Amino acid sequence: MKLAQRVIVITGAGSGIGRALAKRFAAEQPAGLVLTDLPGQQAGLDAACADALSVMPDVPVLVHACDVGVEAQVQALVEAAQARFGRIDVFCSNAGLIRDGDENTRDGDWTLNWQVHVMAHVYAARAVVPQMRARGEGYLMNTASAAGLLTSLPSASYAVSKHAAIALAEWLAIQHGDAGVRVSVLCPQAVDTPMIAGRAGSAAARNDGVISADDLASVVVEGMDKETFLILPHPQVLEYHQRKAGDYDRWLGGMRRFATKVGGKPKVG
Repeated sequence: MKLAQRVIVITGAGSGIGRALAKRFAAEQPAGLVLTDLPGQQAGLDAACADALSVMPDVPVLVHACDVGVEAQVQALVEAAQARFGRIDVFCSNAGLIRDGDENTRDGDWTLNWQVHVMAHVYAARAVVPQMRARGEGYLMNTASAAGLLTSLPSASYAVSKHAAIALAEWLAIQHGDAGVRVSVLCPQAVDTPMIAGRAGSAAARNDGVISADDLASVVVEGMDKETFLILPHPQVLEYHQRKAGDYDRWLGGMRRFATKVGGKPKVG
């Protein structure tokens, strides 16, 4: 999909990957950008808006606060976008968080991960897929993680929810692809964003280098242009994923050795 003259929604746009996507997408001359993040992230949203306008001063931008883990707020976001622009062509369900911990992590953290990393994508699909199917075209770009293809040593809840996010994207692509709804899932390793700044236990993700959010955003545009399902800013991830599928037991043994090397089990918060 070419992004020129498209109406694009980006969640988690107040910082990190979402903010970089807003700036990069603006260069494609979209018909409109809808930038959203939590109500407390207004300063970040204003900065993302300024970034986009610095690239394309006449791009229409709507800033709208939204907690993507609450379906009513996602519905309100979509309604606001439609009221302003008449349609949504691309929905980038990008918001994310990290809470490190193991199987004993608090239920509240498991629920938070599930709401933000899985149900937010469900809520977005519920809200926009019917209109996309009716028009015969549309695009869902869901941010997951290489952890969803491999794992996350510091966080069980993160790894599990990101696996589920990829499974959901697969299902959406199968069910709606013939109706013109394209789906991509973004699976980076370490990205230079506030989310990983100072985070303990991220040695595995950093092993293949830390990509800038701006470089990642360019990879996303390329992937959407090709309508590639898996968008992998770190191409090594595909090789790792293939090795995992080829010999699961060997992969598990290697990951156990690596976990021991970098410090073993995470602390539970």
